[in-house]
Amino acid sequence: MQSVENLVTQIQGLSSSASDISVLHNILKAADDSLRSESPRLLPSLDQLDPSKHSLGYLYFLEPCVYGTITKERANTLVPIIARFITSCVAEQIRLAPEKFITVCRRFKEQVMLLEVPIRGVGPLLTAIHKIQASTEHLTALHPEFLQLCLSSKCYKTGLSVLEDDIYEVNQPRDFFLYCYYGGMIFIGQKRFQKALELLHNVVTAPMPTINAIACEAYKKYILVSLIHHGQFSTNLPKYTSSAAQRNLKNFCQSYIELANSYNTGKVAELETYVRVNMEKFESDNNLGLVKQVISSMYKRNIQRLTQTYLTLSLQDIANTVQLNSPKEAEMHVLQMIQDGQIYATINQKDGMVRFLEDPEQYKTCEMIEHIDSSIQRIMALSKKLTAMDELLSCDHLYLAKAGRERQRFDFDDFDTVPQKFNI
Repeated sequence: MQSVENLVTQIQGLSSSASDISVLHNILKAADDSLRSESPRLLPSLDQLDPSKHSLGYLYFLEPCVYGTITKERANTLVPIIARFITSCVAEQIRLAPEKFITVCRRFKEQVMLLEVPIRGVGPLLTAIHKIQASTEHLTALHPEFLQLCLSSKCYKTGLSVLEDDIYEVNQPRDFFLYCYYGGMIFIGQKRFQKALELLHNVVTAPMPTINAIACEAYKKYILVSLIHHGQFSTNLPKYTSSAAQRNLKNFCQSYIELANSYNTGKVAELETYVRVNMEKFESDNNLGLVKQVISSMYKRNIQRLTQTYLTLSLQDIANTVQLNSPKEAEMHVLQMIQDGQIYATINQKDGMVRFLEDPEQYKTCEMIEHIDSSIQRIMALSKKLTAMDELLSCDHLYLAKAGRERQRFDFDDFDTVPQKFNI
């Protein structure tokens, strides 16, 4: 067993070239157990190492220091050390010990949460993701940790920087569930409800052998956001949804399904009564804010229905029909809906009349053509990616063996018949 001092010397002498670092890695792996037993002596030794040059050795010394119970005093000492290491370390070196790097980063997140300063961890964890990530298509174990810090510190826009990447590679299902769940919450915070629905839908419909708490919480928010954004919700899940989710999700989210049923009646008073009765349930789920947005959205949906029937209508009539308290309140709702692009209308301030208009978009502006073209390019790129993944999967021996074992469970009629060749 080597002493800490000898290891420090070897780290300093074997961190310059790839071949030296490979030798050092073997030495550090052999000394891993002894380093854990020497953890009280390791923190002072870090002063002799430069994280930008001795990243691998620094990581092996730092990891044992983050184990055990961390007090606020200890966290105050470790947080700046870890933040400096994450910012300065060399990606090629820390990728030789990814599990250790992930452990250090996770403990770092726990420490900034303990100190109640989650914003201090946002920047370092974003840097950590970029350093450990093989490509932007790869979902790391640090993505959920980073998004959780963004939520806690309300740094929603910073969270969008990783949510805008297309993910194709996932190592652990739990990382995927949390990534989509936290990502959905960030998009909710940004009022980008369509993107939130997409991520929450991924959680609910992802393969799962048994139901899990993340899927249940995602389903609750999925119901609420569907009502806010679409004004409706259907309990029918896609066929590719796992049987565990199909069977159990409704049972765990009954209050929310009943809320959706109440919403579908179009009666604001009835919906408000249901919310009051179940206020404690929604509050304990941390969904009361979304539930209040559901109530507000019902007024908007009822106003939208009026645009399908009337060309002009007074603010007083809108208030009476939609069950608002005053024409002024009706005016505020209509103005907000015009601003959000939910309806097209003009308000005559003199006589209090609202004139509903057709969608002015002619789909022939340069901006719209560029938007359509970028969407087409994105779909074409996705199609190529799916084709490549399908070809890769069709050659995978584990998949073919499993598919061969399960083929007897299906009838021939379960599969679409595909002609092998067309003669044109």
